[in-house]
Amino acid sequence: MQQPDETYADRLLSFTIPSRQARGRIVRLDSVLDDVLSAHRYPPAIARLLAEALVVGTLIGGLVKDDEGQMTMQAQTRDGIVKLLVVDYRAGAVRGYADFDRSRLDDIGINPDLHTLFGDGYLAVTFDMNDERGRYQGIVPLEGESLSHACETYFAQSEQVPTLIRVAVDIDGGVQSGAGLLVQHLPDGEVGRERLHARLDHPEWEHVAILAGSLRDDELLDRDLSMEAIAWRLFHEEEQVRTQVGSVLSRGCRCSAEHYATVLARFGETERAEMRDEDGIIQVDCAFCSRTFALDM
Repeated sequence: MQQPDETYADRLLSFTIPSRQARGRIVRLDSVLDDVLSAHRYPPAIARLLAEALVVGTLIGGLVKDDEGQMTMQAQTRDGIVKLLVVDYRAGAVRGYADFDRSRLDDIGINPDLHTLFGDGYLAVTFDMNDERGRYQGIVPLEGESLSHACETYFAQSEQVPTLIRVAVDIDGGVQSGAGLLVQHLPDGEVGRERLHARLDHPEWEHVAILAGSLRDDELLDRDLSMEAIAWRLFHEEEQVRTQVGSVLSRGCRCSAEHYATVLARFGETERAEMRDEDGIIQVDCAFCSRTFALDM
């Protein structure tokens, strides 16, 4: 496992363990996380949740090759404090947004569990692919202690792929940081078809999951520890670990005046007239980056 340069932050590291039929992703978001969270003044509990979602979304989105399509992860509920949480990933560009009831935050502390935030909600993971697979989606209940646990359930139920996800978040210091590890078991003969026989008690998967589960939060967040070093610490006794550095990550808000003008042009004149303010301008707010576009049309 040799790299000419080591990878520390704002890039995705992919790895495979051929002898164990396992693959994984490691990511550490520093400036990207800070860019996304700084667009809104999120309270600590919501900032932590969105930070975890951005890390998990990058790990899952990173399973898709850059030229293949987009992954969107959406958590939603009717009765929870958090009404909507959205993260999407496309070719290294990640963005996210949380809509929540600020009046209900005072009594929940800074690190509430998933049920406290969402109540009885659901998680939807959607892949929009640029090939014959098209668009497909899996939906699971928002259950477990964290969003990471809910995503593990998604892979187990919707894709029949044993998956372990570990996430650590630090938003209390000067520079906000989030990092994560995702590992999956893909036994021989099951790639390309429904994995009906995937087993959580498979000896190879148990071995990989135990090693991956030993990763500590402080290791994930250590800015002096490269992601290659993390993979090496976990799996150095394996016959071979192949690593590949992915694209540079960035805040992926795709809003622009041109984009919104194209969208609004699809509406009829009567509908656009109802959108205009007293000065004849249509004000468009981007929830992701908190920018407002004033369009005269």
